[in-house]
Amino acid sequence: MINGLLEGDLIKIYSTMKMKMKSSLLGLTLVILTSVSGYTQCKEVKWPEDKAKAEESVAIYGDALKQKNYRGAVKAFQWMLKNAPDWNTRLYIDGTDIYNNLAAAEKDPAKKQVYVDSLMMLYDMRITQCGDEVNVLNRKAIYAATYNAQNKAKTAEVLALYDKVFQISGNNVLENNLMTYMQVIQLNDALLKNMTDEQILQRYDKLSEVIDAKIKKAQAENKQADVDRLKKTKSAIDDILIKIVKVDCEFVKTNLEPKFKQNPADIVLAKRIFQFMTTGGCIEDPLWLQTAEIIHKESPDYGLAINMAKIYAKNGNMDKAEALANEAVELASTPANKETSNIFVGDLLAQKGSKSAAREAYRKAGKEGLEKIGDLYMGAGKDCSKGVSIAEDRLVYLAAYDMYSKAGNGAKMAQAKAQFPSVTELFELNWKEGETKSLSCWVGETVVLRTRGKE
Repeated sequence: MINGLLEGDLIKIYSTMKMKMKSSLLGLTLVILTSVSGYTQCKEVKWPEDKAKAEESVAIYGDALKQKNYRGAVKAFQWMLKNAPDWNTRLYIDGTDIYNNLAAAEKDPAKKQVYVDSLMMLYDMRITQCGDEVNVLNRKAIYAATYNAQNKAKTAEVLALYDKVFQISGNNVLENNLMTYMQVIQLNDALLKNMTDEQILQRYDKLSEVIDAKIKKAQAENKQADVDRLKKTKSAIDDILIKIVKVDCEFVKTNLEPKFKQNPADIVLAKRIFQFMTTGGCIEDPLWLQTAEIIHKESPDYGLAINMAKIYAKNGNMDKAEALANEAVELASTPANKETSNIFVGDLLAQKGSKSAAREAYRKAGKEGLEKIGDLYMGAGKDCSKGVSIAEDRLVYLAAYDMYSKAGNGAKMAQAKAQFPSVTELFELNWKEGETKSLSCWVGETVVLRTRGKE
Protein backbone atom coordinates (compact mmCIF):
# COMPACT_ATOMS: atom_id res chain seq x y z
CA MET A 1 0.00 0.00 0.00
CA ILE A 2 1.41 3.40 -0.98
CA ASN A 3 1.02 6.15 1.56
CA GLY A 4 -1.25 9.02 0.59
CA LEU A 5 -3.17 9.50 -2.63
CA LEU A 6 -3.33 6.41 -4.83
CA GLU A 7 -4.41 6.13 -8.42
CA GLY A 8 -7.70 4.69 -7.13
CA ASP A 9 -8.24 7.80 -5.01
CA LEU A 10 -7.70 9.98 -8.06
CA ILE A 11 -10.19 7.94 -10.04
CA LYS A 12 -12.81 8.45 -7.30
CA ILE A 13 -12.17 12.18 -7.22
CA TYR A 14 -12.17 12.43 -11.02
CA SER A 15 -15.43 10.46 -11.22
CA THR A 16 -17.03 12.66 -8.56
CA MET A 17 -16.04 15.76 -10.50
CA LYS A 18 -17.61 14.41 -13.68
CA MET A 19 -20.81 13.43 -11.83
CA LYS A 20 -21.12 16.94 -10.44
CA MET A 21 -20.79 18.33 -13.95
CA LYS A 22 -23.45 15.96 -15.27
CA SER A 23 -25.87 16.81 -12.50
CA SER A 24 -25.56 20.54 -12.99
CA LEU A 25 -25.42 20.87 -16.75
CA LEU A 26 -27.87 19.91 -19.46
CA GLY A 27 -27.80 19.24 -23.18
CA LEU A 28 -25.64 21.41 -25.42
CA THR A 29 -24.22 23.36 -22.49
CA LEU A 30 -22.65 20.17 -21.17
CA VAL A 31 -21.15 19.37 -24.57
CA ILE A 32 -19.64 22.85 -24.88
CA LEU A 33 -18.13 22.87 -21.41
CA THR A 34 -16.75 19.35 -21.59
CA SER A 35 -15.10 20.15 -24.92
CA VAL A 36 -12.25 22.02 -23.35
CA SER A 37 -10.18 22.95 -26.38
CA GLY A 38 -9.47 26.66 -26.08
CA TYR A 39 -11.66 26.95 -22.96
CA THR A 40 -9.70 28.34 -20.03
CA GLN A 41 -10.68 28.40 -16.36
CA CYS A 42 -8.87 28.37 -13.02
CA LYS A 43 -7.12 31.68 -13.65
CA GLU A 44 -8.61 33.35 -10.58
CA VAL A 45 -8.51 31.89 -7.07
CA LYS A 46 -11.84 30.29 -6.23
CA TRP A 47 -12.18 29.12 -2.61
CA PRO A 48 -14.62 26.39 -1.61
CA GLU A 49 -17.28 26.84 1.07
CA ASP A 50 -14.87 25.73 3.78
CA LYS A 51 -12.28 28.39 2.99
CA ALA A 52 -10.47 28.01 6.31
CA LYS A 53 -9.85 24.29 5.73
CA ALA A 54 -8.75 25.01 2.15
CA GLU A 55 -6.30 27.70 3.24
CA GLU A 56 -4.92 25.33 5.86
CA SER A 57 -4.52 22.52 3.26
CA VAL A 58 -2.73 24.78 0.79
CA ALA A 59 -0.39 25.94 3.56
CA ILE A 60 0.34 22.37 4.68
CA TYR A 61 1.11 20.91 1.27
CA GLY A 62 2.91 24.10 0.24
CA ASP A 63 5.27 23.85 3.23
CA ALA A 64 5.83 20.16 2.47
CA LEU A 65 6.75 21.01 -1.12
CA LYS A 66 9.25 23.63 0.03
CA GLN A 67 10.87 20.97 2.22
CA LYS A 68 10.71 18.44 -0.69
CA ASN A 69 8.61 16.21 1.57
CA TYR A 70 6.44 14.98 -1.28
CA ARG A 71 4.76 12.18 0.66
CA GLY A 72 3.90 14.66 3.37
CA ALA A 73 2.20 16.90 0.83
CA VAL A 74 -0.21 14.24 -0.46
CA LYS A 75 -2.99 14.27 2.16
CA ALA A 76 -3.55 18.02 2.13
CA PHE A 77 -3.28 18.09 -1.65
CA GLN A 78 -5.88 15.29 -1.82
CA TRP A 79 -8.32 17.34 0.25
CA MET A 80 -7.95 20.32 -2.10
CA LEU A 81 -8.33 18.22 -5.22
CA LYS A 82 -11.53 16.67 -3.87
CA ASN A 83 -13.13 19.77 -2.39
CA ALA A 84 -11.75 22.63 -4.52
CA PRO A 85 -10.85 21.18 -7.94
CA ASP A 86 -11.26 24.57 -9.62
CA TRP A 87 -9.41 26.52 -6.92
CA ASN A 88 -6.62 27.63 -9.27
CA THR A 89 -4.33 26.25 -11.98
CA ARG A 90 -1.62 26.21 -9.33
CA LEU A 91 -3.34 23.19 -7.72
CA TYR A 92 -2.56 21.03 -10.74
CA ILE A 93 0.92 22.44 -11.20
CA ASP A 94 1.70 21.61 -7.58
CA GLY A 95 0.07 18.19 -7.93
CA THR A 96 2.16 17.21 -10.93
CA ASP A 97 5.24 18.38 -9.05
CA ILE A 98 4.32 16.08 -6.15
CA TYR A 99 3.63 13.00 -8.25
CA ASN A 100 6.51 13.48 -10.64
CA ASN A 101 8.94 13.55 -7.73
CA LEU A 102 7.27 10.59 -6.03
CA ALA A 103 7.48 8.60 -9.28
CA ALA A 104 11.09 9.57 -9.91
CA ALA A 105 12.17 8.50 -6.42
CA GLU A 106 10.22 5.21 -6.26
CA LYS A 107 12.32 2.07 -6.85
CA ASP A 108 9.56 -0.53 -6.78
CA PRO A 109 8.24 -0.87 -10.37
CA ALA A 110 4.62 -1.53 -9.37
CA LYS A 111 4.47 1.38 -6.94
CA LYS A 112 6.27 3.62 -9.41
CA GLN A 113 3.66 2.86 -12.07
CA VAL A 114 0.86 3.82 -9.66
CA TYR A 115 2.49 7.21 -9.18
CA VAL A 116 3.00 7.60 -12.92
CA ASP A 117 -0.63 6.71 -13.68
CA SER A 118 -1.74 9.19 -11.04
CA LEU A 119 0.47 11.86 -12.62
CA MET A 120 -1.09 11.22 -16.02
CA MET A 121 -4.58 11.40 -14.54
CA LEU A 122 -3.82 14.75 -12.92
CA TYR A 123 -3.14 16.21 -16.36
CA ASP A 124 -6.48 14.87 -17.59
CA MET A 125 -8.26 16.30 -14.55
CA ARG A 126 -6.63 19.67 -15.15
CA ILE A 127 -7.94 19.72 -18.72
CA THR A 128 -11.43 18.71 -17.63
CA GLN A 129 -11.53 21.34 -14.89
CA CYS A 130 -9.42 24.17 -16.30
CA GLY A 131 -9.15 23.71 -20.07
CA ASP A 132 -5.93 24.85 -21.84
CA GLU A 133 -5.75 21.47 -23.59
CA VAL A 134 -2.89 22.22 -26.01
CA ASN A 135 -0.54 23.44 -23.31
CA VAL A 136 -1.46 20.73 -20.79
CA LEU A 137 -1.27 17.82 -23.25
CA ASN A 138 2.12 18.99 -24.47
CA ARG A 139 3.38 18.83 -20.89
CA LYS A 140 1.66 15.54 -20.20
CA ALA A 141 3.35 14.05 -23.27
CA ILE A 142 6.82 14.88 -21.95
CA TYR A 143 6.22 12.92 -18.73
CA ALA A 144 4.36 10.14 -20.53
CA ALA A 145 7.40 9.60 -22.75
CA THR A 146 9.77 9.79 -19.79
CA TYR A 147 7.97 7.18 -17.71
CA ASN A 148 5.88 5.07 -20.09
CA ALA A 149 7.45 5.01 -23.56
CA GLN A 150 9.67 2.02 -22.78
CA ASN A 151 6.92 0.21 -20.87
CA LYS A 152 5.63 -2.20 -23.51
CA ALA A 153 2.15 -2.12 -21.98
CA LYS A 154 2.05 1.66 -22.35
CA THR A 155 4.16 2.31 -25.47
CA ALA A 156 1.23 2.45 -27.90
CA GLU A 157 -0.68 4.69 -25.49
CA VAL A 158 2.19 7.18 -25.48
CA LEU A 159 2.28 7.17 -29.28
CA ALA A 160 -1.47 7.87 -29.40
CA LEU A 161 -0.97 10.77 -27.00
CA TYR A 162 1.78 12.25 -29.18
CA ASP A 163 -0.37 11.82 -32.27
CA LYS A 164 -3.07 13.87 -30.56
CA VAL A 165 -0.61 16.49 -29.35
CA PHE A 166 0.61 17.08 -32.90
CA GLN A 167 -2.94 17.02 -34.21
CA ILE A 168 -4.24 19.76 -31.92
CA SER A 169 -1.12 21.90 -31.48
CA GLY A 170 -0.41 22.95 -35.04
CA ASN A 171 3.06 24.50 -35.06
CA ASN A 172 2.85 25.30 -31.34
CA VAL A 173 4.15 21.93 -30.21
CA LEU A 174 6.68 22.38 -27.40
CA GLU A 175 10.21 22.06 -28.75
CA ASN A 176 10.95 19.37 -26.16
CA ASN A 177 8.37 17.17 -27.86
CA LEU A 178 9.93 17.26 -31.33
CA MET A 179 12.78 14.81 -30.89
CA THR A 180 10.79 12.87 -28.30
CA TYR A 181 7.98 12.15 -30.79
CA MET A 182 10.46 10.49 -33.15
CA GLN A 183 11.94 8.50 -30.28
CA VAL A 184 8.44 7.31 -29.30
CA ILE A 185 7.85 6.28 -32.93
CA GLN A 186 11.12 4.35 -32.86
CA LEU A 187 10.19 2.60 -29.62
CA ASN A 188 6.79 1.58 -30.99
CA ASP A 189 8.48 0.15 -34.06
CA ALA A 190 11.08 -1.71 -32.00
CA LEU A 191 8.81 -3.03 -29.23
CA LEU A 192 5.46 -3.51 -30.95
CA LYS A 193 5.97 -3.39 -34.73
CA ASN A 194 2.58 -1.64 -34.80
CA MET A 195 3.12 0.67 -37.81
CA THR A 196 3.65 0.26 -41.52
CA ASP A 197 6.44 2.21 -43.22
CA GLU A 198 3.79 4.55 -44.64
CA GLN A 199 2.36 5.24 -41.18
CA ILE A 200 5.85 6.02 -39.89
CA LEU A 201 6.48 8.32 -42.84
CA GLN A 202 3.19 10.14 -42.32
CA ARG A 203 4.19 10.94 -38.74
CA TYR A 204 7.67 11.91 -39.90
CA ASP A 205 6.17 14.31 -42.46
CA LYS A 206 4.00 15.96 -39.82
CA LEU A 207 6.98 16.32 -37.51
CA SER A 208 9.10 17.76 -40.32
CA GLU A 209 6.39 20.29 -41.20
CA VAL A 210 6.32 21.56 -37.62
CA ILE A 211 10.12 21.86 -37.43
CA ASP A 212 10.28 23.63 -40.80
CA ALA A 213 7.65 26.12 -39.61
CA LYS A 214 9.59 26.76 -36.40
CA ILE A 215 12.80 27.27 -38.38
CA LYS A 216 11.07 29.70 -40.72
CA LYS A 217 9.69 31.67 -37.76
CA ALA A 218 13.10 31.78 -36.05
CA GLN A 219 14.72 32.98 -39.28
CA ALA A 220 12.13 35.74 -39.61
CA GLU A 221 12.94 36.83 -36.06
CA ASN A 222 16.73 36.64 -36.68
CA LYS A 223 17.17 34.02 -33.97
CA GLN A 224 20.09 32.13 -35.49
CA ALA A 225 20.78 30.09 -32.36
CA ASP A 226 17.21 28.75 -32.52
CA VAL A 227 17.60 27.99 -36.22
CA ASP A 228 20.81 26.06 -35.61
CA ARG A 229 19.29 24.11 -32.72
CA LEU A 230 16.18 23.18 -34.68
CA LYS A 231 18.23 22.09 -37.69
CA LYS A 232 20.33 19.90 -35.40
CA THR A 233 17.11 18.35 -34.04
CA LYS A 234 15.87 17.75 -37.60
CA SER A 235 19.13 16.02 -38.49
CA ALA A 236 18.87 13.75 -35.45
CA ILE A 237 15.28 12.89 -36.38
CA ASP A 238 16.39 12.01 -39.90
CA ASP A 239 19.06 9.72 -38.44
CA ILE A 240 16.39 7.84 -36.49
CA LEU A 241 14.13 7.55 -39.54
CA ILE A 242 16.72 5.80 -41.67
CA LYS A 243 17.20 3.26 -38.89
CA ILE A 244 13.57 2.19 -38.91
CA VAL A 245 12.54 2.70 -42.55
CA LYS A 246 14.67 1.69 -45.52
CA VAL A 247 14.76 4.95 -47.42
CA ASP A 248 17.66 4.55 -49.84
CA CYS A 249 17.71 5.90 -53.38
CA GLU A 250 16.24 2.74 -54.84
CA PHE A 251 13.27 3.08 -52.49
CA VAL A 252 12.75 6.66 -53.68
CA LYS A 253 13.03 5.85 -57.38
CA THR A 254 10.69 2.88 -57.12
CA ASN A 255 8.06 4.13 -54.68
CA LEU A 256 8.11 7.91 -54.64
CA GLU A 257 9.26 9.18 -58.01
CA PRO A 258 6.14 7.92 -59.86
CA LYS A 259 3.92 9.73 -57.32
CA PHE A 260 5.98 12.90 -57.70
CA LYS A 261 5.69 12.84 -61.48
CA GLN A 262 1.92 12.65 -61.12
CA ASN A 263 1.86 15.60 -58.73
CA PRO A 264 5.09 17.66 -58.88
CA ALA A 265 3.47 20.42 -56.81
CA ASP A 266 3.19 18.16 -53.74
CA ILE A 267 5.57 19.97 -51.39
CA VAL A 268 5.33 17.33 -48.67
CA LEU A 269 6.31 14.58 -51.09
CA ALA A 270 9.05 16.77 -52.55
CA LYS A 271 10.55 17.29 -49.10
CA ARG A 272 10.40 13.57 -48.37
CA ILE A 273 12.15 12.70 -51.65
CA PHE A 274 14.73 15.43 -51.12
CA GLN A 275 15.55 14.26 -47.61
CA PHE A 276 15.78 10.60 -48.52
CA MET A 277 17.96 11.24 -51.56
CA THR A 278 20.22 13.52 -49.56
CA THR A 279 20.58 10.88 -46.86
CA GLY A 280 21.06 8.19 -49.49
CA GLY A 281 23.87 10.10 -51.17
CA CYS A 282 22.22 10.50 -54.58
CA ILE A 283 22.05 14.28 -54.81
CA GLU A 284 23.33 14.27 -58.38
CA ASP A 285 20.21 12.49 -59.57
CA PRO A 286 18.00 14.90 -61.60
CA LEU A 287 15.11 14.09 -59.26
CA TRP A 288 17.04 15.58 -56.34
CA LEU A 289 17.46 18.86 -58.20
CA GLN A 290 13.78 18.94 -59.17
CA THR A 291 12.64 18.56 -55.58
CA ALA A 292 15.32 20.94 -54.31
CA GLU A 293 14.04 23.63 -56.69
CA ILE A 294 10.50 23.24 -55.32
CA ILE A 295 11.63 23.40 -51.71
CA HIS A 296 13.95 26.35 -52.34
CA LYS A 297 11.17 28.26 -54.09
CA GLU A 298 8.85 27.78 -51.13
CA SER A 299 11.48 28.57 -48.51
CA PRO A 300 14.80 29.97 -49.83
CA ASP A 301 17.73 28.51 -47.93
CA TYR A 302 21.46 29.29 -48.04
CA GLY A 303 22.70 25.71 -47.81
CA LEU A 304 20.26 24.50 -50.44
CA ALA A 305 21.17 27.32 -52.83
CA ILE A 306 24.92 26.69 -52.57
CA ASN A 307 24.61 22.93 -53.01
CA MET A 308 22.27 23.26 -55.98
CA ALA A 309 24.69 25.74 -57.53
CA LYS A 310 27.55 23.27 -57.21
CA ILE A 311 25.58 20.51 -58.91
CA TYR A 312 24.43 22.78 -61.73
CA ALA A 313 28.05 23.87 -62.24
CA LYS A 314 29.18 20.27 -62.35
CA ASN A 315 26.48 19.57 -64.95
CA GLY A 316 27.70 22.49 -67.06
CA ASN A 317 24.76 24.82 -66.44
CA MET A 318 26.89 27.80 -65.43
CA ASP A 319 24.16 30.45 -65.71
CA LYS A 320 21.92 28.56 -63.29
CA ALA A 321 24.87 27.89 -61.00
CA GLU A 322 25.84 31.56 -60.93
CA ALA A 323 22.28 32.70 -60.22
CA LEU A 324 21.97 30.33 -57.26
CA ALA A 325 25.42 31.22 -55.97
CA ASN A 326 24.44 34.89 -55.94
CA GLU A 327 21.25 33.94 -54.11
CA ALA A 328 23.38 32.15 -51.54
CA VAL A 329 25.36 35.35 -50.97
CA GLU A 330 22.15 37.19 -50.13
CA LEU A 331 20.82 34.35 -47.95
CA ALA A 332 24.04 33.86 -45.98
CA SER A 333 23.39 34.60 -42.31
CA THR A 334 26.95 34.33 -41.01
CA PRO A 335 30.25 35.91 -42.13
CA ALA A 336 31.66 32.44 -42.85
CA ASN A 337 28.73 31.57 -45.13
CA LYS A 338 28.99 34.95 -46.82
CA GLU A 339 32.68 34.35 -47.55
CA THR A 340 32.06 30.83 -48.82
CA SER A 341 29.35 31.92 -51.22
CA ASN A 342 31.38 34.88 -52.52
CA ILE A 343 34.32 32.56 -53.16
CA PHE A 344 32.04 30.25 -55.11
CA VAL A 345 30.64 33.14 -57.16
CA GLY A 346 34.21 34.18 -57.92
CA ASP A 347 35.16 30.64 -58.96
CA LEU A 348 32.22 30.46 -61.36
CA LEU A 349 33.03 33.84 -62.90
CA ALA A 350 36.70 32.92 -63.23
CA GLN A 351 35.78 29.62 -64.87
CA LYS A 352 33.82 31.39 -67.59
CA GLY A 353 36.58 33.98 -68.10
CA SER A 354 35.04 36.97 -66.31
CA LYS A 355 38.19 37.63 -64.34
CA SER A 356 37.57 41.23 -63.29
CA ALA A 357 34.11 40.28 -61.98
CA ALA A 358 35.60 37.25 -60.25
CA ARG A 359 38.10 39.51 -58.50
CA GLU A 360 35.29 41.71 -57.19
CA ALA A 361 33.55 38.67 -55.71
CA TYR A 362 36.79 37.45 -54.16
CA ARG A 363 37.43 40.84 -52.57
CA LYS A 364 34.28 40.34 -50.49
CA ALA A 365 35.57 37.08 -49.04
CA GLY A 366 38.38 37.82 -46.60
CA LYS A 367 41.83 36.20 -46.70
CA GLU A 368 40.76 33.26 -48.79
CA GLY A 369 39.45 35.75 -51.33
CA LEU A 370 42.81 37.53 -51.44
CA GLU A 371 44.52 34.21 -52.09
CA LYS A 372 42.08 33.52 -54.91
CA ILE A 373 42.92 36.92 -56.44
CA GLY A 374 46.57 35.91 -56.22
CA ASP A 375 45.71 32.75 -58.15
CA LEU A 376 43.95 34.85 -60.80
CA TYR A 377 47.05 36.99 -61.18
CA MET A 378 49.36 33.97 -61.31
CA GLY A 379 47.29 32.70 -64.22
CA ALA A 380 47.18 36.04 -66.01
CA GLY A 381 50.58 35.74 -67.67
CA LYS A 382 49.13 35.38 -71.16
CA ASP A 383 46.53 38.09 -70.54
CA CYS A 384 49.17 40.63 -69.60
CA SER A 385 52.00 39.57 -71.93
CA LYS A 386 52.98 42.08 -74.63
CA GLY A 387 55.88 39.96 -75.85
CA VAL A 388 58.22 42.98 -75.90
CA SER A 389 59.98 42.84 -72.53
CA ILE A 390 60.33 39.88 -70.20
CA ALA A 391 60.52 42.19 -67.16
CA GLU A 392 57.26 43.94 -68.03
CA ASP A 393 55.50 40.65 -68.73
CA ARG A 394 56.54 39.41 -65.29
CA LEU A 395 54.99 42.31 -63.39
CA VAL A 396 51.85 40.23 -62.97
CA TYR A 397 53.73 37.89 -60.63
CA LEU A 398 54.63 40.83 -58.40
CA ALA A 399 50.92 41.58 -58.13
CA ALA A 400 50.21 37.92 -57.33
CA TYR A 401 52.93 37.95 -54.64
CA ASP A 402 51.36 40.99 -52.99
CA MET A 403 47.97 39.28 -52.79
CA TYR A 404 49.47 36.09 -51.37
CA SER A 405 51.31 38.22 -48.80
CA LYS A 406 48.07 39.85 -47.69
CA ALA A 407 46.50 36.40 -47.45
CA GLY A 408 49.43 35.10 -45.38
CA ASN A 409 50.26 32.19 -47.72
CA GLY A 410 54.03 31.75 -47.60
CA ALA A 411 54.19 28.80 -49.97
CA LYS A 412 52.39 30.66 -52.75
CA MET A 413 54.44 33.78 -52.07
CA ALA A 414 57.54 31.71 -52.81
CA GLN A 415 56.01 30.38 -56.04
CA ALA A 416 55.21 33.91 -57.19
CA LYS A 417 58.64 35.22 -56.24
CA ALA A 418 60.27 32.54 -58.36
CA GLN A 419 58.63 34.22 -61.37
CA PHE A 420 59.84 37.75 -60.56
CA PRO A 421 62.01 39.47 -63.19
CA SER A 422 65.75 39.07 -62.83
CA VAL A 423 68.23 41.91 -62.20
CA THR A 424 69.37 41.65 -65.84
CA GLU A 425 65.78 41.84 -67.14
CA LEU A 426 65.21 45.05 -65.16
CA PHE A 427 68.53 46.47 -66.38
CA GLU A 428 67.50 45.92 -70.01
CA LEU A 429 64.65 48.41 -69.48
CA ASN A 430 66.69 50.69 -67.28
CA TRP A 431 64.33 49.90 -64.41
CA LYS A 432 65.45 49.86 -60.80
CA GLU A 433 64.21 47.93 -57.76
CA GLY A 434 61.92 50.03 -55.59
CA GLU A 435 60.33 51.88 -58.48
CA THR A 436 56.58 51.51 -59.07
CA LYS A 437 55.01 50.31 -62.28
CA SER A 438 51.38 49.85 -63.34
CA LEU A 439 50.02 46.91 -65.26
CA SER A 440 48.10 47.96 -68.33
CA CYS A 441 46.11 44.72 -68.66
CA TRP A 442 42.89 43.93 -66.76
CA VAL A 443 44.91 43.31 -63.59
CA GLY A 444 45.49 47.07 -63.38
CA GLU A 445 47.59 46.89 -60.20
CA THR A 446 50.52 49.14 -59.31
CA VAL A 447 53.52 47.15 -58.05
CA VAL A 448 56.93 47.88 -56.55
CA LEU A 449 59.75 46.46 -58.64
CA ARG A 450 61.59 43.53 -57.08
CA THR A 451 63.75 40.74 -58.45
CA ARG A 452 63.79 37.02 -57.85
CA GLY A 453 67.32 37.14 -56.42
CA LYS A 454 70.53 35.56 -57.62
CA GLU A 455 70.65 34.54 -61.25
